[in-house]
Amino acid sequence: MKVVSGNPDPKHVSTSFVERHNLTMRMGMRRFTRLTNAFSKKIQNHAAMVAIHAVHYNFARIHKSLRITRAMAAGLSDHVWSLEEIVQMADSYMPKPAKRESRLQGARDRHS
Repeated sequence: MKVVSGNPDPKHVSTSFVERHNLTMRMGMRRFTRLTNAFSKKIQNHAAMVAIHAVHYNFARIHKSLRITRAMAAGLSDHVWSLEEIVQMADSYMPKPAKRESRLQGARDRHS
């Protein structure tokens, strides 16, 4: 993945764009709806859900007027991503868990 940043034209910056994006997030994730009981108990879970939503929104959802995904329109992807591809990409960035020894093996080693 490459990071894309820029210097937006202030003439095209508008509160309505931000409000529309907030609505899209509220509609797409129950955690952002008003008066909800679907809150995140951990900040890590909340950040992960926002990241998954962003990847799905940009790489897997076809924009109605563009008729392609936003990532394809920006030249970041050449196809519509499947849910399986999103999960594989997320898994590739996760640290691999360390092998845990069984409780029984640890007890045997301590008493030997």
